[in-house]
Amino acid sequence: MLNKDVMVVAIDGPSASGKSTVSREVALKLKFTYVDSGSLYRGMTWKCIREGVDVKMPEFVIDLMNRMKLEFFAENRVVRFTIDGEDPGQQLRSEPVRECVSDIAAIPEVRHFMVNKLRQMVQFGAIVMEGRDIGSVVFPDSPFKFYLDADPEERARRRHAELIEMEGQGDVEKVLDSLKRRDQKDTTRKTAPLQIPLGAHVINSTSMSIEEVVSLIVKEVSAAGG
Repeated sequence: MLNKDVMVVAIDGPSASGKSTVSREVALKLKFTYVDSGSLYRGMTWKCIREGVDVKMPEFVIDLMNRMKLEFFAENRVVRFTIDGEDPGQQLRSEPVRECVSDIAAIPEVRHFMVNKLRQMVQFGAIVMEGRDIGSVVFPDSPFKFYLDADPEERARRRHAELIEMEGQGDVEKVLDSLKRRDQKDTTRKTAPLQIPLGAHVINSTSMSIEEVVSLIVKEVSAAGG
């Protein structure tokens, strides 16, 4: 059951808008627990790829989802999970997972399953949760809703820099094309499409530093008693 007394800071936005980095820093400064909702969908995608399940066949994905065991735990104020006893780790950020996760996330039954799991994260106390439907679907009643955005070219530059750091390679044009495809899928899916949550504070971070965005959110939450 959702505990309405637990504070939730909801941070939404498209891919490479800075959600993850900002959310981690906000959680750290507020001494809240950080939850990356996207990691659950990437975990489901990783499991499908690992088991040889076609992500474009919803009935097979749903069957696997109903059989797998998800267990959550908090480590250093970050919520992590295992699937059937395995921690996917950095494989969640692999290219196959990045390219297929939109197909998984578009399946209504998967979203319903994940939303229920995400609402249970209040068991870890006050949280900062980032994703694409946190303020619109998962915690629509939260008074602390933010929507981060940035120009596509800037988002592609950021994601390209991440890939260079993680994998030592990356093509910025390829990254931009991938982001555009992801945006198209996220904003046009029938179930919980990416949108600006009602009442959310929209922050365009194109010309802002991470520190500036984090400071803005922390000050707003703190000023409201957070």
